[in-house]
Amino acid sequence: MVPRPLPSPTALLESPLVKERDAGSMQRQLHDRLKRAILDGSLAPGSRLPGSRALAEALAISRNTVTATYEHLAAEGYVRPDRQGTRVTELSSPALLPKRAGKPAGTPTTALRLSNIKPSVSRAETDMALRPGVPALSHFPSAAWRRALDRAIRGAGSAALGYGDPLGEPPLRAAIARHLSVARGVRCEPHQVVIAEGAQEAISLCVRLLSNPGDIGWVEDPGYRGVKAAMHAGDMRIVPVRVDAEGLCVSERDWQKHPPRLIYTTPSHQYPVGSVLSIARRLDLIAQARLHGAWIIEDDYDSEFRHTGEPIGAMQGLVDDAPVLYVGTFSKTMFPSLRLGFLVLPAQLMSAVQAPLEEMLRGGHRHEQLAMADFIESGQFSRHLGRMRRLYRDRQQALRLALNKHFKVLHEIDGGYCGLHLTVRLPARYDDRLIAAKALRHRIAPTPLSGFALQPTPSDNGLVLGYGNTPAELFEPLVKRLSQLARAVEI
Repeated sequence: MVPRPLPSPTALLESPLVKERDAGSMQRQLHDRLKRAILDGSLAPGSRLPGSRALAEALAISRNTVTATYEHLAAEGYVRPDRQGTRVTELSSPALLPKRAGKPAGTPTTALRLSNIKPSVSRAETDMALRPGVPALSHFPSAAWRRALDRAIRGAGSAALGYGDPLGEPPLRAAIARHLSVARGVRCEPHQVVIAEGAQEAISLCVRLLSNPGDIGWVEDPGYRGVKAAMHAGDMRIVPVRVDAEGLCVSERDWQKHPPRLIYTTPSHQYPVGSVLSIARRLDLIAQARLHGAWIIEDDYDSEFRHTGEPIGAMQGLVDDAPVLYVGTFSKTMFPSLRLGFLVLPAQLMSAVQAPLEEMLRGGHRHEQLAMADFIESGQFSRHLGRMRRLYRDRQQALRLALNKHFKVLHEIDGGYCGLHLTVRLPARYDDRLIAAKALRHRIAPTPLSGFALQPTPSDNGLVLGYGNTPAELFEPLVKRLSQLARAVEI
């Protein structure tokens, strides 16, 4: 093969190198320009580069700089040295491939399932007023948490810098099991607890462990958008099931027409409408799931913050060997960026899933996990929950008062007496998505209720208002502004 004549060094490098005192910078400039010339075809495969001495003299740079550049290009595979000098390697550079009309064959594409995963209706910032799902971050006991972290780092030493138990740190799994037994009535042993990066990852684990592509998953409608994303990512077929004042409303026809593999529910405080799944429906759901070979994912959302009476017990502990996977998170009880959640697996599942889980997961966040175990066992966690319950109860009462006084367009207030949000239902003539979009311009971040529904009905028109991270004294002016925005978009 007769190589194409090599362009002159000046033409090859387009312009003189910028003289700098740092020899490494000169080498990077020369390397980048030679690499670009190889990739765009200016230097054809088989072309011989100038000798290091000749190129150095032409560019008025050190020969060592040229030699080091050639060695680097050779190490990367752009050139190869031989007896006649240094030649350009044969490459499948995109610039050298023949052009084809239209879309080239073999163009990479994304997975088809991504088209089913819709973006959130808004990307509100954490500190925006009335954003749902954000706890009172300024009230978090940072000093106590810092001390727990310090103790974890000192106590664990350098060993905790390596990989940990894939299923989570044993002290945290044991602390969670004890806490759930006392506070939520969950029946479990520490070995059934799996630590995850929040509730979303725990739900995704359920999908990956228990479903196959094409299986049916029931979700609450309206309901949590994250579970829909997890099921779509698992190539499941989603069937929305309506929610009423008693929670998930399942009929015999649903079981016959769309028998599920997975059923997702938030029984203690339905998100976003706030209903509590009645005991009759809980027992029936468990019995029918057993009969049809289905698994129930119980997301115990906001259950720690019940403002009247005792917390509603978990469905998982109602009967022996219930086919229920219990999901929880510290994102609301602690803070979202902690990224710690947990999954309690049924005892009858452990032998089948433990080995796969150990291959799928890698132990991480070890200091945070050990600190969280200390935070629970020292009593700090319970004291923090008590303070937050009182704060959120007062904030919810203040928000209800402001809504009843100033939000004259509302139809009714849902959300129950629990958690960190209230849901305001609106007459159909007030477009909830338009109101929410306009509110964002004023740094107010309600979420439109219709955005939570897969099959929206006229009743799914409203606003989900978070009060966790918004001071009570701001509720009246915020509600007044929302009322003005709603009237402005009235159809």
